Amino acid sequence: MKYLFSILACIMLSGSAMALNYYINTETGNDANVGTSIESPWKTTSPIVSVQLRPGDSILFAAGQKFSGMLSLINVKGSLYHPVVITRYIVNGNKEKPVLDAGDQLNAILIRNSSYVQVYGIEITGKKPYQSNGQIKQGEMRCGILVEVTKDEAFTDILIKDIVVHDVYYHVPGYKRSAAETASANGTQSYGWGIRFINNSKKGLLSNIKILQAEIFNVSHTGLKFTANAKGMKEVEVAECKIYQTGGPGLQMSGVSNGHIHHNSIDHSGSVADSRNWGRGSGMWTWSCSNILIEHNRFENANGPGDSAGVHIDYNCSDVVVQYNISANNAGGFCEILGNNYNCAYRYNISINDGYRIKGVNGAFQEGKIFWLSGYQGNNKEKVGPFNSYFYNNSIYVSAGILPRIAVSSSSNGVLIANNIFYFENDAILVQGDQKKNESDAGDIPNVVFTNNLFLRPDNWPKDISIKDTSPMVGDPGFKNKGGLVATDYVPDNEKLIRNRGVVIQPIPSDSIDLRIGLKLEKDILGNSIKGKPDMGAIELSETKK
Repeated sequence: MKYLFSILACIMLSGSAMALNYYINTETGNDANVGTSIESPWKTTSPIVSVQLRPGDSILFAAGQKFSGMLSLINVKGSLYHPVVITRYIVNGNKEKPVLDAGDQLNAILIRNSSYVQVYGIEITGKKPYQSNGQIKQGEMRCGILVEVTKDEAFTDILIKDIVVHDVYYHVPGYKRSAAETASANGTQSYGWGIRFINNSKKGLLSNIKILQAEIFNVSHTGLKFTANAKGMKEVEVAECKIYQTGGPGLQMSGVSNGHIHHNSIDHSGSVADSRNWGRGSGMWTWSCSNILIEHNRFENANGPGDSAGVHIDYNCSDVVVQYNISANNAGGFCEILGNNYNCAYRYNISINDGYRIKGVNGAFQEGKIFWLSGYQGNNKEKVGPFNSYFYNNSIYVSAGILPRIAVSSSSNGVLIANNIFYFENDAILVQGDQKKNESDAGDIPNVVFTNNLFLRPDNWPKDISIKDTSPMVGDPGFKNKGGLVATDYVPDNEKLIRNRGVVIQPIPSDSIDLRIGLKLEKDILGNSIKGKPDMGAIELSETKK
């Protein structure tokens, strides 16, 4: 074993023996220098294009300095133990992040057809309007960081950590979006984006992506976006990030399989603070994704005339599970599961005053909804599903200033609603789904298990809806601090109604799969153990109250 370890160590050392550091310093550098020593740095990123980066090489920017232009890494191949690294180096004790400003270029960093690349410890911006260089193209993207695949090959291991991306815009200040543009599916004009991963190939693959401890704000469209054809991107982790004041969604995924989104804060998606913003967006949404776990996040203050929920599951997804999250003050609502989705779930979340939007007010073309199951799977297509939607052990508070709205499409097949606390200070009403017409919300739905939920009053659930609780409970759970924005504000005081009153969650009838990660959880949203029968709502009393 010792001999094997020695061989491995030698291989690793030999693989990095030729690695070089390339230093860039605007104050002491000169692009005619060799660039490979602190004493002889480059001044700009321009010489990088003539360098063949190898495993273990690093591009090091002087801390505390500002650099203008685009850094392009194309066909760069690091290795598992020796990635190519972009980061900073300390200058005269200065440890501040260097600033990479896109200047008059389209992106600040472009990584194309590359593997084993790491970016960390850098601030990125694109405040200067790109259109000022006279190269305006309809629908063109401007990104703080763009990671792109254009070849039918497999690329892997991209890490972006401890970075700040902000003020990325395409148009000049004062440019205004029309209401029609905001109502379009994802916008048709040019925008600034925070970080984008795009697989534009037909058969290529991008895998093992990590975005950790990033801060993204003040971009005119989406903060962090992943786009690929079906199964063209996999193994994605987004953790401990702060994304706020984005003109579009905070985080969006299309064509991603096997994702873990956890311990992030997303606030004020769909922001209209800048007229260049799209002005619409959920905190997070998925489309054509599979096996995505979304947990321990905060989604707050999503804005927009349509969608704009805390988290919504757009159509063609499977096994998207939303658990242990705080969802608060999102205009579009809390639970939104659209058509042709299979085995998706919301469980052990806390929703606070979600779904306040009123159709027809301030340009809104959809009602805000606290609970929405829709068969929509694209314009002019037949309503299909969603199939086997699980909704259990959530604590939902809606104050007297909001009218709770519910929409359930008759195309739904398989619905479980159990062990939730519906604390509605107004009785909920049934509304249309508003998804491009023909959204029917009446009629029998097969394979429904709707039982054992706690309502504040007997008439809290709409009377004219096709699905109703077959064994409801009624009463005040006694939340500690109604309207508060932390999980402990929703610790219930009424033990008689809460403790051990939940039912054990079983698969929906005719569902042979249920949730691939399992229906049973060991912990609640606070990390308390769930022992025996579950309590009602998102918080177990067994450990929070003695």
